[in-house]
Amino acid sequence: MRVLLVLPAYNEAAAIKGTVQTILDTSFSKGLDVDYIVINDGSTDETERLCRESGIKCLSLVKNLGIGGAVQTGYLYAALNGYDIAVQFDGDGQHDIRSLEALIAPILEDRCDFVVGSRFLENSSAFRSTWLRRAGIHYLSFVLRLVTSQRIADVTSGYRAANRRALLYLAENYPVDYPEPESLVHLYKQRLRIGEVSVNMFERTAGKSSIHGLRSVYYMIKVTLAVLFAAMGKGELK
Repeated sequence: MRVLLVLPAYNEAAAIKGTVQTILDTSFSKGLDVDYIVINDGSTDETERLCRESGIKCLSLVKNLGIGGAVQTGYLYAALNGYDIAVQFDGDGQHDIRSLEALIAPILEDRCDFVVGSRFLENSSAFRSTWLRRAGIHYLSFVLRLVTSQRIADVTSGYRAANRRALLYLAENYPVDYPEPESLVHLYKQRLRIGEVSVNMFERTAGKSSIHGLRSVYYMIKVTLAVLFAAMGKGELK
């Protein structure tokens, strides 16, 4: 089973080398062939140079496309190169590689087409963010359940796995801005089986979140509207 870790990276020079090294240092169960690709999203720091000089597998976008464009590039790479599973894996060190096998287990067992890694199920994660952000995530979880009847506790989680069918769809259809909640609506409307499992996450080792202060309010409004419009549409982004 060929598994590709897609690492979107924008100005992650301080963390990307260590993140890739944790992947290389991890042993996986027999039968799992785990690979990775860094998607350098038009970084203005030393991310590209560090990847090149360190021999890190990297695709560099000619300009910054945002998280949606970077992740879709990774799905397209997985589709074109015949991977069975694609896993979004943050380049900033937040995602615990030791949770990978738990994340993809429902796919391997043919119970799910797409799996979200959750910080909140069973309270198993070492890091769960601030109470204000958790409140926002719970709100978005409610909105998602309202329009899809799908119960996902950690709707903004970027630690997510897609099987071949799901990654082929996402390679052609992926939201642009803050896409995690909206993409779940589109996957649901494609009748793909969506699941959620507990994973561990860490506090980021470098950099800072782009969502803070008044931008958090803007984010909540924008994502809510995106989810509602996606639910009312035909389910296609083309």
